Amino acid sequence: MITGASSGIGEGLTLELSRRGAVVGLVARRAEVLTELVGKISSAGGKAVALVADVNDANQLRTQADLLRHEYGPIDVLIANAGIGTLSPALDLRTEDVAAVFQVNVLGAVNSVAAVLPGMIARKQGQLVAISSLSAYRGLPKSAAYCASKAAVSSFFESLRIDLRNSGVDVTIIHPGFIKTPLTAGRQAKMPYMMELDTAVKRMVKAIEKRKKSYAFPWQLASIVRLGMVMPIFMYDWIAARNSFRE
Repeated sequence: MITGASSGIGEGLTLELSRRGAVVGLVARRAEVLTELVGKISSAGGKAVALVADVNDANQLRTQADLLRHEYGPIDVLIANAGIGTLSPALDLRTEDVAAVFQVNVLGAVNSVAAVLPGMIARKQGQLVAISSLSAYRGLPKSAAYCASKAAVSSFFESLRIDLRNSGVDVTIIHPGFIKTPLTAGRQAKMPYMMELDTAVKRMVKAIEKRKKSYAFPWQLASIVRLGMVMPIFMYDWIAARNSFRE
């Protein structure tokens, strides 16, 4: 079951996993796009079902998860991928913009987990996957809402991972860098180590299949970000202020 499956990383994961033989339940709001994607998968010999739902609506997600289980059996893997980003500079802070990002990125992930986790615990088998971001590690200019939401997602899934030890349910947190998707399209700023979607998706799927606890990539950018975590604050602020990726 993949949320945010209608475009970008979600669509890429859907196509790659279906090619590898997975039965995929596609969660998104746009019914026509999901129907087209299901047709593409079916034409290639795969199996998919469109699950039209808004991740903000916990009841919708539970209903669609039940539909997927009824059609194809237990849900083995959840990929909580649905996410949005917005420019959120401090000099023009709008609470409604921040709330919208948290609603989708954080509460949408929580709702998705709630729809599948009881069944996984009962079966003592399953995997929860969060598509977070390298931006979860430290704040970036004009990205307060997005960075904070991804930090929350990572911490939420890390807590789940600890709670679910010895339960049979694994948790994988993926922290990608910049990937060519609609979310990064149109920006003027140069984004370091930008990856093609297909390459990034293959790396994510490999990490999911290995049931890694955490996976951050590309390694070059992940190393820089980790270095930023131990930098003196004055040094980090000086460097970060000169590298805005939201323009």
